[in-house]
Amino acid sequence: MLLENYTSPWMDEELHIMRDAVARFLEREFVPSMEKWEKQGFVDRDAWLKAGQAGLLCASIPAEYGGGGGNFKHEMVLVEELSYANITGFGNGVHSGIVAHYINSYGTEEQKQHWLPKMASGEIVSAIAMTEPGTGSDLQAVKTSAIRDGDHYVLNGQKTFLTNGMSANLICVVAKTDPAETAKGISLIVVETEAVEGAGGFSRGRNLEKLGLKAQDTAEIFFDDVKVPVGNLLGTVEGKGFVQLMEQLPQERLIIAAGACAAIEKALRITSEYVKERKAFGKRILDFQNTQFKLAERFTEAKLARTFVDHCAMQLADGKLDNATAAMAKWWTTQKQNEIVDECLQFFGGYGYMLEYPIARMYADSRIQKIYGGSNEIMKLLIAREI
Repeated sequence: MLLENYTSPWMDEELHIMRDAVARFLEREFVPSMEKWEKQGFVDRDAWLKAGQAGLLCASIPAEYGGGGGNFKHEMVLVEELSYANITGFGNGVHSGIVAHYINSYGTEEQKQHWLPKMASGEIVSAIAMTEPGTGSDLQAVKTSAIRDGDHYVLNGQKTFLTNGMSANLICVVAKTDPAETAKGISLIVVETEAVEGAGGFSRGRNLEKLGLKAQDTAEIFFDDVKVPVGNLLGTVEGKGFVQLMEQLPQERLIIAAGACAAIEKALRITSEYVKERKAFGKRILDFQNTQFKLAERFTEAKLARTFVDHCAMQLADGKLDNATAAMAKWWTTQKQNEIVDECLQFFGGYGYMLEYPIARMYADSRIQKIYGGSNEIMKLLIAREI
């Protein structure tokens, strides 16, 4: 097939070996459990330990902290293979691609030694708490506060839409250490849930029921005078949180774009197979000119998306990806993901609306891509600032 004849320029022999190993692992360990995970609304805890044993966690974190010692290309392989296998509940993109990199980039040596090895093994599952009920993309407006009182911070506030929110035992919280300030008042406070759950004041809401991503636990959390040691401030200086967030967002957005590319390719693959087999009016659906033209357009867009994201991945691995380009990749690929999956579903007719067909689940799962990681409207504003 057209897409299978293309090899990303950043792939090498090591990454091909890794890709094959990851694909086999997912087929053996995760795919058989997907239906169960979707029904229960979360991924079993032992799946994280199995992934850790297989080297799937923290692949781009230095080996000295228990990671794989790789770079973003290794994370790309994982993101793509999870998407190809339609594993939507396993929040490794947040755990390994985002939270682990905040700790690795800004944490003290003690913090890195304390948290990263357990994240790499799967003993710790992490989440990041950015969004609040009244604050989404406007992170400068967060209300959650972390006020220092002696050798502790006292946290108060509410966060919502946390990926891994029900299972996480390490949560990176975006909070105001100086509520009088906007961006300059933000710090990142790492909360170890086992320490605060027994002390009172910290609670999790329900596992939120979503349109898609049914197997992914997504929660809201509450802080009511929760005491967290001062040593859990990420880094050593208050007020650096907003800068830290901005520096890491290009990687988060490229993770989303990579997932979008893989989802597009998966949708086109299963649709191509279907239109070759399904018949209407005495001939294959593929034999209709409308089908041929529509798919020709969508395969072209898929190749454009893949080429652009590959370029961004190489830039990121070299430390050269800028915010505007990352924003371009995020909004365009997720927009195309929604459009292409919708059009692919149409070729399945009524069967496309049945959840037993992967295209139906992909349709529901795709919609959030245009919202999280910064809405696509925000992406366009970021780009416009550079014009």
